[in-house]
Amino acid sequence: MLTITQTLYDQIVAHSRADHPDEACGVVAGPAGTDRPERFIPMLNAARSPTFYEFDSGDLLKLYREMDDRDEEPVVIYHSHTATEAYPSRTDVTYANEPGAHYVLVSTADTDGSGPFQFRSYRIVDGEITEEDVQVVEAY
Repeated sequence: MLTITQTLYDQIVAHSRADHPDEACGVVAGPAGTDRPERFIPMLNAARSPTFYEFDSGDLLKLYREMDDRDEEPVVIYHSHTATEAYPSRTDVTYANEPGAHYVLVSTADTDGSGPFQFRSYRIVDGEITEEDVQVVEAY
């Protein structure tokens, strides 16, 4: 299960909506070994595409060095889908190389009639997708 604060949840949704119609992407880092997302890090979608996201390799290298210096790890890796449901695509699975991370997808398309977005979390390990519950809390 992903436990995330309301503030972080709202920041991820706001970033996803702001970058629409392009896909948004980013990371929420947390103290290594805690599985606790704490630091919101919106990233630039280097692909600037409504159907694909890509972290800029230089920005990603800088981010991983910074997280290493701060004894952090990527707890949440998120991106948005602008025209489809919040479910990992084959490309998303191919790029999922952090087996300990929660992969959050936000759909900014009303694909299920339940509102303007979906917020869903997955574990992706060795190409296998497992959806998990999301618990939104005020604080840890």
